[in-house]
Amino acid sequence: MAIKLSNATLNRLPDSVERPRYDRSALRAGIVHIGLGNFHRAHQAWYLHRLMQQGLAQDWAIVGAGVRSYDAVQRAKLAAQDYLTTLIELGPESSSAEVVGSMIDYIPIEEDNGALIARMAEPDIRIVALTVTEGGYYIDPAGKGFDAAHPDIVHDAANPDRPRTAFGAMVAALRLRRARGTGPFTGQSCDNLQANGRILRQTVVSLARMQDPDLADWIETNCSFPNSMVDCIVPATGPKELAQALAFGIDDAAPVTHENFRQWVIEDDFCAGRPDWDRAGATFSDRVHDYEVMKIRILNGGHQVISVPGEVLRVETISGCMEHPKIRALYDKVEREEIAPHVAEVPGMTPEAYVDLIARRFSNPAIVDTTRRVAFDGSSRHPGFVLPSVREGLAAGKPVSGLALVEAAWARMCAGTREDGSEITPNDPFWEALTLRAQEAKSDPRRWLEIRQTYGDLADAPRFADAFAHWLEMIWAEGMSAAIDAYLAS
Repeated sequence: MAIKLSNATLNRLPDSVERPRYDRSALRAGIVHIGLGNFHRAHQAWYLHRLMQQGLAQDWAIVGAGVRSYDAVQRAKLAAQDYLTTLIELGPESSSAEVVGSMIDYIPIEEDNGALIARMAEPDIRIVALTVTEGGYYIDPAGKGFDAAHPDIVHDAANPDRPRTAFGAMVAALRLRRARGTGPFTGQSCDNLQANGRILRQTVVSLARMQDPDLADWIETNCSFPNSMVDCIVPATGPKELAQALAFGIDDAAPVTHENFRQWVIEDDFCAGRPDWDRAGATFSDRVHDYEVMKIRILNGGHQVISVPGEVLRVETISGCMEHPKIRALYDKVEREEIAPHVAEVPGMTPEAYVDLIARRFSNPAIVDTTRRVAFDGSSRHPGFVLPSVREGLAAGKPVSGLALVEAAWARMCAGTREDGSEITPNDPFWEALTLRAQEAKSDPRRWLEIRQTYGDLADAPRFADAFAHWLEMIWAEGMSAAIDAYLAS
């Protein structure tokens, strides 16, 4: 029978399961992490756990946190098993399980975030990290700066002691730390967002400035916000993943599956100290930008290249998309001709080799990563992951037709039906508006490019706009497969 996961049962787990070899009762907190989703537990928490397995970083344990009401469900699940998580590594040919113990607490979820503010203000907390998704940083709709008009931000500016957002809570905690002489902490974004540290700084400092300009100046001068690049494919947890944990003999209410690959590249800019994550395989580098451009353009952009037509054609998984001959051929041609030429080489990896690496990772059949999950929130992902390659291609006089086809496929997807007539249920925070615009674009493709917060001036770039209109008209008239075939033949 499967063993219920807890501190008391660690020694009863099967011998094949790796588990903490350190004394968890002796761990001391050093990090508050906001957003305890699967990615954090398979990535940042794992790196820290691996340091602890070496007898290091015993005073850097993680205190989990959340700012949304649904986070209370996750907190209850993890608290019931002493904040332990089973990680199941899924390789193409084999799998393994490991229990990670680097998290030692989870702050209660409160509407005014009072407990979170109090904990972040304590002197033992030296890093406040976040995984709140790339769309969670209150960037203005044009993508140019801070969205001071967002209702959440307006609320936090007017109610600094009862903030609604993670960033408002960070500002409130820093206000207390300044008043008490505790000193600053490092704000560490761990989201798939280019220049994520700079954007986190922008959000925190801008919100602070709306409340107290002197506090904003203190934060800007004393706190640090390192940029980083994070990478590991981590599917959502459902019945299949729960069953996989049970197959290893572990009854875990919140297990995490992940691929057999991780990467973490970090700018070494920590105002209050840091763990030696490099001893667990992370890379400290002053070239984070080059690493993140390679990853965001080729991996995250590549995810959109295959998931959007895959959703229209009802291919349910990412590995299934890579098995689909037309979608795989689309990936190869777009990546090599329209994305990789605008990506710089990094130590030990050329863009062309990275395209091959990502193809192998996407093709891993053990990772049941749904096409729907990867295609989610296109209104944030396309501007961040795909359109920068379009802009660089236009500026360099290079091909952009395949990327225009991807955008046309997204417009077709947002119409809300697949080619077999089945419904695509809402899959974007702005789904209703996108669906209305997609229906309009069926007869007038340029209506889609008039979504200025996504496309900016690309609607005025004839080479891209004309190609987009051509592909969208073909997709509606002849189907997605015919459009892909025409592109591959071009």
